[in-house]
Amino acid sequence: MPTVLRVEGFRFYFFSNESGEPAHVHVRKGGGFAKLWLHPVEIAAWSGLTAPELRRVRELTFEHQAFLVGKWNEYFSR
Repeated sequence: MPTVLRVEGFRFYFFSNESGEPAHVHVRKGGGFAKLWLHPVEIAAWSGLTAPELRRVRELTFEHQAFLVGKWNEYFSR
């Protein structure tokens, strides 16, 4: 489960066994988490995050989309 980005207390990571799904990232902060698709940036699932945290997760994912997609392709092309 490689962590690819840490920002504002959020940890962005991939699960190693999910290469069959479209590009996405998991995000965790405290006891909350979210899963976001990367094309387009869209929230797929979440639990335990407040509305402002969820909004910020989406903003951060959009801001770092190119980086996250690059890391996805790099990791799952091994």
